[in-house]
Amino acid sequence: MEGAIDIRLIVTLGGILFSVAGAAAVGKMQIKTIIDQLSDLEKRLRVIDMRADKLETVTETHEQRISILAKMSSPENLRRDHMDTARMMSDIANLRDATEALRKMHNGVHPPVSNERAAK
Repeated sequence: MEGAIDIRLIVTLGGILFSVAGAAAVGKMQIKTIIDQLSDLEKRLRVIDMRADKLETVTETHEQRISILAKMSSPENLRRDHMDTARMMSDIANLRDATEALRKMHNGVHPPVSNERAAK
C-alpha cells in the first residue's frame, strides 16, 4: 500500500489545508485591524499637524508684534520722541508768549490802519 492514498493522508492534508486557511483568515483580520489603526493614526496626525501649524502662525504673529514693540521702545526712538516732545513744548510756550504779547499790544481791539476810516 505504498503509493496509495489512504484515509490518514487525506485527513492530514485536510488538516494542513484547514490550518493554512485559518491562518490566512486570521492574518487577513489582523491586516484589516492594522490598516484601521493606521488610518486612525493618520487622522490624528493630520489634526496634530493642523494644530502645530496654527500654533506656529500664532507664535510668528506674536514674535512680529514683539519685534515692532521693541523697535518702538528702543532707546534711540524714545530719545528722538522725547526730544521732539520737548521741542514742541518749547514752541508752544514761545507761541503762547507771542500771542499774549499781541493781545496786550492790541488790548482786544485792533488799532486803526492807515488808509482806513476807523477800526471797529
